Amino acid sequence: MTQHVLLNNVDHKDLRIITERSAALGDAIMSCVTFPTEFRDLQAHYPILFQKDPNSGAIQAVALMGLTKGENLFLTGAGWDAHYVPMVVEMQPFVIGMQQRPGEEPQTVVHVDMDSPRVSTTEGQPVFLPKGGSTEYLEQITAILDRLHMGASTSGDFYSTIDSYGLLEPLAVEIDLKDGSTNRLVGFHAINEEKLYGLDGAALGVLNEKGYLQPLYMAVASLSNLRDLIERKNRILG
Repeated sequence: MTQHVLLNNVDHKDLRIITERSAALGDAIMSCVTFPTEFRDLQAHYPILFQKDPNSGAIQAVALMGLTKGENLFLTGAGWDAHYVPMVVEMQPFVIGMQQRPGEEPQTVVHVDMDSPRVSTTEGQPVFLPKGGSTEYLEQITAILDRLHMGASTSGDFYSTIDSYGLLEPLAVEIDLKDGSTNRLVGFHAINEEKLYGLDGAALGVLNEKGYLQPLYMAVASLSNLRDLIERKNRILG
């Protein structure tokens, strides 16, 4: 369950957020949503894949962190084993919302999930200063939410463009693990590297003009991180 409420420095003056990383705090997830604006930061650690709704055709990019549902291979007893944590994970338990006053344009606002296990009044990072101002932590979260909002608002054209060039292909990977079991990774799409590099000059010009070539190359490069996920899984299996 979630209980999203508008964040304010009156009702939430004593609010603190537990920022450690653990399964108990909600980090045991196989993947999380991402956007092309984040691909450059993600590609050093996580495979960047895509999910395509079979009915609507809607496309969404995800950062892969495990090989099965509820598995996050970056979680260890010491926390999160990567230099970069995806923004959708880092922002928890906050979300961005929209608020519109009569006669004004909609404005982005910050909501907090009061049912999150990260919410506390006794431990963790303070959200507000004693006199009501934003702490450095809240400013960091606000910057992350702004980046996510920008990424979400600009990603639709990216997805429709790469789909129009046929650059997505279904990904089905069978992974043989050291204990003799087999993991089958299904339900995802990846960038078809051959089609990407085979595009003619006109198509490449369009992608370059839109600023889409870099995130495409980042997504292709990120696929090498599948090997790292498999190695992490095998280390757990012993």
